[in-house]
Amino acid sequence: MGKATAPWWKDAIFYQIYPRSFADSNGDGVGDLGGVRDKLGYLELLGIDAIWLSPVMRSPMADHGYDVSDPRAIDPLFGDLDIMDALISEAHARDIKVTMDLVPNHTSDQHPWFVAALESAPGSPERARYIFRDGKGEDGSQPPNNWPSIFGGPAWTRVREADGSYGQWYLHIFTTEQPDLNWDNPEVFEDLARTLRFWLDRGVDGFRIDVAHGMAKPDELIDMNLDLNELMKNDDDDPRFNNDAVHDIHRQIRKVMDEFPDAVTVGEIWVQDNARFSEYIRHDELHLGFNFRLAEAAFDANEIRHAVSNSLDAVARVDGTPTWTLSNHDVVREVTRYGGGSRGHARARAMLLLELALPGAVFVYNGAELGLPNADLPDDALQDPVWERSGHTERGRDGCRVPLPWENSKPPFGFSSSPNTWLPMPVEWAPLTVEQQLEDVDSMLSLYRSAFELRALRPEFTGVGIDWYGSPPGCLAFRRSGGLICALNATDVPIPLPPGEVLMSSAPLVDGHLPPDTAAWLV
Repeated sequence: MGKATAPWWKDAIFYQIYPRSFADSNGDGVGDLGGVRDKLGYLELLGIDAIWLSPVMRSPMADHGYDVSDPRAIDPLFGDLDIMDALISEAHARDIKVTMDLVPNHTSDQHPWFVAALESAPGSPERARYIFRDGKGEDGSQPPNNWPSIFGGPAWTRVREADGSYGQWYLHIFTTEQPDLNWDNPEVFEDLARTLRFWLDRGVDGFRIDVAHGMAKPDELIDMNLDLNELMKNDDDDPRFNNDAVHDIHRQIRKVMDEFPDAVTVGEIWVQDNARFSEYIRHDELHLGFNFRLAEAAFDANEIRHAVSNSLDAVARVDGTPTWTLSNHDVVREVTRYGGGSRGHARARAMLLLELALPGAVFVYNGAELGLPNADLPDDALQDPVWERSGHTERGRDGCRVPLPWENSKPPFGFSSSPNTWLPMPVEWAPLTVEQQLEDVDSMLSLYRSAFELRALRPEFTGVGIDWYGSPPGCLAFRRSGGLICALNATDVPIPLPPGEVLMSSAPLVDGHLPPDTAAWLV
């Protein structure tokens, strides 16, 4: 299929917006949809193809929006349906698609369904929408199995029945406030289908599906190997995830999505085995699946090559489209992950060029284009539920969720009119503001803009496969079938470049050689 006729998402650049940290339009210190709408000009200037909005649906915010109490409403923290409609319309006018997070594995404990379940008797239709079980032991005081929550602590909470006595337990793979839905109950999919059509009818262009490898639970809720419990890095043998029945759920979702032929689904799939990963993106399931291998790889040529080869293999099995990301709201930012400081910055620049040179769709996390590092926050500022549920032993993900700096020389850097932003902004981010970087041709932001533009315009960025070049130890190079060559130097010394005209490099060449921690594009 030629590039001109391929679905828009096959080589799109998706820009993930964490709404509470992007831009604040009403001065409450929390980003909102009005702020996103105000910054559409910036996003057009950046050169992205689509927005992915992290959750903006109504939520008590126990897990920053991933605990949804009404999936067909906008939470007042972020705005309302009128603002969402305007955002969609104005983004489309700028040729930017809008996708949003969908959370089908669980609801909020304040969802009307769960409120009704707590008010109803064991065995009732209301409880059948969730996973309630009797406890173990003579008095039922032990959880039904040994499953832990991803966020720490047990995955089961015991409820008080109507008469005040302790009764059944309900399953929550994440926080206590996020009870898992029972996907064996047809009511659950019927409600999700209604949600899908509600947003698609409003012009939304697709969904990122949270915990897409979850939802289906084994009939026998067997105990698990407790060594497997690590946030978002569960083993493929973890019975809480990746059960075969999940594929029937995705086929049902795809049937609804096919009513809207240009819309896309992107699944969050923490599955290591390539064959099992590929099952999620068969032609009648998800359009795209997040592959996190690049985000997990160290800045090491062998690790990076292995991550790329594995990712391509996983999709090639089903003629699927690869996806690439270096960071998101759950992952340490790449500048920090690659060592921090000037070296982390240089390596993040190099990895951007490598990522954009690969075939498929790219996902960029807001702030990556500014070269933001993880912020070192004080303990009393932390809000991630991981911090509390781990007994203050795991700091959680707040460090990569700090609001974006837009302008001026001190916090809140134009993010808000309020100095009290929901997470504090480091004073040392003054050189990293959008305002500063737009004026600097050598900035990270300028690199992103130039790289995005070349990728969109140059014919060499075509073809579904890559061929690896021979390269010095500690380096790698590959060629796209369209003609683009990408070379990466992950060593401490300059290396000769492959033959060709240099189209772009992440740092200036030195006597025609590629410096350490640098990548280049050649044609």
